[in-house]
Amino acid sequence: MLGCVIHGQDDLRVEELTVPEPGPGQALVAVRYGGVCGSDLHYWRHGGVGDFRLKEPMLLGHEVVGTVVSYGPGASGPAAGTAVAVHPATPCGVCPECADGRRNVCRDTRYLGSAARFPHVQGGFAAQVVVPADQLRPIPEGLELRRAALAEPLSVALHAVRRAGDVTGRHVLVTGAGPIGCLVVAAAKAAGAAHVTVTDLLPAALSYATAAGADTVVRADDPDDSGWPSEVDVAIEASGVAAGLDTCLRLVRRGGVVVQLGMLPPGQSLFAGNLVVSREIELRGAFRFDTEFDEALQLLTVEPAFDGLVSAVVPVREAESAFALAADRSRSCKVLLDFGG
Repeated sequence: MLGCVIHGQDDLRVEELTVPEPGPGQALVAVRYGGVCGSDLHYWRHGGVGDFRLKEPMLLGHEVVGTVVSYGPGASGPAAGTAVAVHPATPCGVCPECADGRRNVCRDTRYLGSAARFPHVQGGFAAQVVVPADQLRPIPEGLELRRAALAEPLSVALHAVRRAGDVTGRHVLVTGAGPIGCLVVAAAKAAGAAHVTVTDLLPAALSYATAAGADTVVRADDPDDSGWPSEVDVAIEASGVAAGLDTCLRLVRRGGVVVQLGMLPPGQSLFAGNLVVSREIELRGAFRFDTEFDEALQLLTVEPAFDGLVSAVVPVREAESAFALAADRSRSCKVLLDFGG
């Protein structure tokens, strides 16, 4: 079977791998689609994500859907042949964060395709993968696998909106119209936001934001764009650059909330910290998700507009071209790898 293995910066290989056997408590899943995430691109382009650096070859991928093949000893779940999405996180369940109901920031979690720990946790970009059986989620009736592949990134967006608090009737600013930023738009609208403004440098990215439900889009490099709001109630930074955070801090109202969702470059980042003090802005982080995964599957079931965010489906044999396409935001939003062949 074929799998996508990252060996280091600019060293992505499609390799022939051995089909794994599920062990105790595990399930074997035949993967159909895998979404190329920004973190996958960072491993490919830079050899790491934020402070997480590659130390050994790693199977990439954590946005995967497919069908159940079999179970290992003592494991059970959806019947063989059932279409499933895979929740990529395995929290420890015993640390203070897990005990406090914040399993997404578990200090000893395992996450598919992540170099946060060593040995690395191998990912899901292979024709068949073994995962803990309790991480399988049946695909709701009527939801196609292609759209279901958005469940993981949509969960990230739902968690970020939740971190912002109640956005009902609020004006929400989203900086960055990449796949996550566009899904934040959809999540904010689903949560009752009255108006969503999105900024980005690329017209193509802003067109995807409009498709996701943005009310106003603004060129981030055009200070004279008429779409700039005077202030907003909530700002969610999804670009992963310090300039985006600066924009959020300067446009959010006094006493407003800024959620930092985009992963900033490693090391220190400058930001307008005095505004946090003088305006009593609440600056909150948003990392991954937990129970939002199940909510994402339900939202995807009832909203076909999400299909418009999947800009390409590429056979796994052409993985490097798929990564290059996903990295070019002037040509794509969400790119899926197809393992079905």
